[in-house]
Amino acid sequence: MIDIERIRADTPATSRVAYLHNAGAALMPVPVVEAMKQHIDLESEIGGYAAADRESDRLEAVYGSVARLLNAAPDEIALMENATVAWQMAFYALPFRAGDRILTAEAEYAANYVAFLQLAKRTGAIIDVVPSDAGGELDIQALERMIDERVKLIAITWVPTNGGLVNPAAAIGKIARARGIPYLLDACQAVGQMAVDVEAIGCDMLSATGRKFLRGPRGTGFLYVRREMLQRLEPPMIDHFAAPWVSRDEYRLRDDARRFETWENNYAARLGLGAAVDYALAIGLGPIEQRCRLLAGRLRYGIAAIRGITIRDLGRAPGAIVSFTIDGREADAIVRSAASAGITIGVSHPSSTRIDAEVRALPPVVRASPHYYNTDAEIDRLIGHLASLTPR
Repeated sequence: MIDIERIRADTPATSRVAYLHNAGAALMPVPVVEAMKQHIDLESEIGGYAAADRESDRLEAVYGSVARLLNAAPDEIALMENATVAWQMAFYALPFRAGDRILTAEAEYAANYVAFLQLAKRTGAIIDVVPSDAGGELDIQALERMIDERVKLIAITWVPTNGGLVNPAAAIGKIARARGIPYLLDACQAVGQMAVDVEAIGCDMLSATGRKFLRGPRGTGFLYVRREMLQRLEPPMIDHFAAPWVSRDEYRLRDDARRFETWENNYAARLGLGAAVDYALAIGLGPIEQRCRLLAGRLRYGIAAIRGITIRDLGRAPGAIVSFTIDGREADAIVRSAASAGITIGVSHPSSTRIDAEVRALPPVVRASPHYYNTDAEIDRLIGHLASLTPR
């Protein structure tokens, strides 16, 4: 269902390297790069203001593209400079008082957890970590037992950075909706590798990046805020774009999610993000997810048979991040060795997911993350290289 030859032609670097580091920053396809270059060229010819005016329709269309990607409405989308800022703008817009509880997962990402810690220090709010079940996913029954009237937020990372775990986002959303608790979902590693439907998930807020599986440029991200939630949130910081100055002593927040944006932006990068979203939509997120899982499954199956390699992934249906260690080899050294063989992979350090790493006594793990533009031959090439690093 996917024209791999055409897609690899749109991704010239695939002729030179086996690129399996898409959970870090994926390779951008030619249309994404061209969209950015063309806008930069236009800015150099007529200036940034005039270029933005001329391309206003295309810039506006990015909101519609992201909305289609998420099954949302354009007015529920804010375009941000990265996923962290998107997540922070939503999180810090929520009111907390002493004793209020935040429920999160064991595999929560470091950037989010330190924000919890800061808020707890400022307000006296309490962070409670929901335990994982036997498969490593957030335990839904435990979540239900932990909810009381003091829970003011459920915030989890859908696909953690350190492995293939896919948390039960929709099951969590069902509980959050039933109990009327705001639900913030970090979808950084999910968007672009799997279908994302905010209505089916039931989240109130969702943050994501452009640079990972979506194959967009760095310095791009977006925030979804459900329309009903939007009117309850005042951003922690505003400017005259988010909140026009309507009289000497009054500002008025925008009615849409752009109340979380600021006036100045990188318009070339935004157009690149829009091109990346359109590229993914044209292929279809269903076929993308199927191929990502097949390639990741091939890799897991291949390395599971190699003596000395331990797969570190959790979950019943893991996604396209494969984490592992090799006996007697440091993760960074494995990544360097693969790079010398023309294979790009990465490392996830315990500090990125400290609670999960402590619970499982994880060292730094190697992280290989295939995408739909990879081939079986590239997967087998990595398997063969890893086999050469293990004890005979």
